[in-house]
Amino acid sequence: MKIRAAVAREKGAPLTLETIDLEAPRPDEILVMVKATGVCHTDLVVREGMLPTPLPVVLGHEGAGVVEAVGAAVTKVKPGDHVVMTFNSCGACPSCQDHAASYCHEFFPRKLFAARADGSSALSTDGARINGNFFQSSFATYAICHEVNVVKVATDVPLELLGPLACGVQTGAGAVINALKISAGKSFAVFGSGSVGLSALMAAHVVGATTIIAVDTNPTRPDIAKSLGATDVIDPRRANAVEQIMRITGSGVNFALDTTGFGGDPQCRGEPWCSRRLWHSRRVRAGRGDRAQRDAFHERRPSFDRHRRGRLQS
Repeated sequence: MKIRAAVAREKGAPLTLETIDLEAPRPDEILVMVKATGVCHTDLVVREGMLPTPLPVVLGHEGAGVVEAVGAAVTKVKPGDHVVMTFNSCGACPSCQDHAASYCHEFFPRKLFAARADGSSALSTDGARINGNFFQSSFATYAICHEVNVVKVATDVPLELLGPLACGVQTGAGAVINALKISAGKSFAVFGSGSVGLSALMAAHVVGATTIIAVDTNPTRPDIAKSLGATDVIDPRRANAVEQIMRITGSGVNFALDTTGFGGDPQCRGEPWCSRRLWHSRRVRAGRGDRAQRDAFHERRPSFDRHRRGRLQS
């Protein structure tokens, strides 16, 4: 079938809106009419050639839409169902079997290369292959996905709000709930308040954290952060973030999350120092580890039950 899609053909160049071909779904595949999609920073990184996804490619991995057709072997959804499309995984490797699908051993082929098991792509133009992304390529009017990476959602929730659940929201919220395991009454600082950071902030509020501090240089973020549960917002250009966190908490936060992807933005740096100075604190970095420029512990010893972790899609 013919679809419209935004195609990345050249490194760093604008996407081009084109009419391309999409194959019919195979027995284990699902055809989705895309109603909305989020734009993740990873999409921009792929377009810039900083990840090994081959061009040309149709990006997009935060798609939401309505099931148009299903393959004969599909039982999870049916035509007319509203769905969110998330990342693909094999379902069989040790990570998948351990309910850690974001660390699937086939991460690259199933996400960044997004080929089918036989190496083919469902996308083409005039017979020339166009590569997929995260086994959905939702920067298009229609997308092919798999039962593994589709989630049925209620029909009374606006689809345009649901796409980011597929990546940004689950990364931030999952870091708080699944990795940091923040509990009621604890303190939490998040560095960076984009979609991942704000999702973490909301999750911290939901689980009952009593002190929730957002650190960001973007002047539009304080009001948003406070509306979503932040008790305090710090602009590190105006005041030293670590000093302000110590002033607010007295002894540092129980938990900290870095979502900046830069190993501590020079103006946001201090994440490891803002946590409890002596014992029992946890820090997680969520985002692109390739951009980390310095170890988050700096010169400090990770002693007295101090933990640091990286996190992917949580």
